[in-house]
Amino acid sequence: MRALLRWIALVLLALLALQLFFVARIAAMAVLAPESTSFQRSEAWAQLRQDGGLRWRQQWLPYAQISDHLKRAVVTSEDDNFVNHDGVDWDAIERAWERNARAEALAAKAPATRAPRIRGGSTITQQLAKNLLLSGERNYVRKGQEFVLTLLLEQLLSKRRILEIYLNSVEWGTGIFGAEAAAQHYFKKSARQLTAPEAARLAVMLPAPKRFEKTPNSAYLAGRTRTIVARMGNAELP
Repeated sequence: MRALLRWIALVLLALLALQLFFVARIAAMAVLAPESTSFQRSEAWAQLRQDGGLRWRQQWLPYAQISDHLKRAVVTSEDDNFVNHDGVDWDAIERAWERNARAEALAAKAPATRAPRIRGGSTITQQLAKNLLLSGERNYVRKGQEFVLTLLLEQLLSKRRILEIYLNSVEWGTGIFGAEAAAQHYFKKSARQLTAPEAARLAVMLPAPKRFEKTPNSAYLAGRTRTIVARMGNAELP
């Protein structure tokens, strides 16, 4: 019994030490830009294994220098309640569950149709928590840690800083990370100079950047871009 209690105590201490490590890392990000994220390092390692080389493009751009069009487009497309929620948008999660349930019900009635596309309700803060510090594994333990990190990000960083780090680290294609790299790659200009349609197109790519990188002229990409352009004027920015 004592051995079991000792083992449990060690596990709890290890978990506490891990959380304190995360707190220190996130607190430092209030003033220091992260050099890389867990997701970026994972992608770099995958490239080296598969191709024997590394394709990487990233350049940090301060929040004030990133086009407001891109900020509005990303918030509109990814998390339109960004400035108001506490890191988790429960209404968005409920809506996503309802959409997925309807899609699965329709697929069950017509098995020959294409499998439904599962939609998530993750906020920008949740996406950042996952990409910054966690592995790509999908299980309940990792999801629980993502929730804790999301709350820590919201408590220790401002909304403006969260969006700044997100825009500078999110993937926009193979080896393309951050707004400046994406703008240079797709439009041969700085992220400072993006127009509303260009910004909307980049925002629409975010759920599947590698797929849209290969199909830049797809009908879906064009149609969704027009929708975001029409809506982004209502986006609230931090």
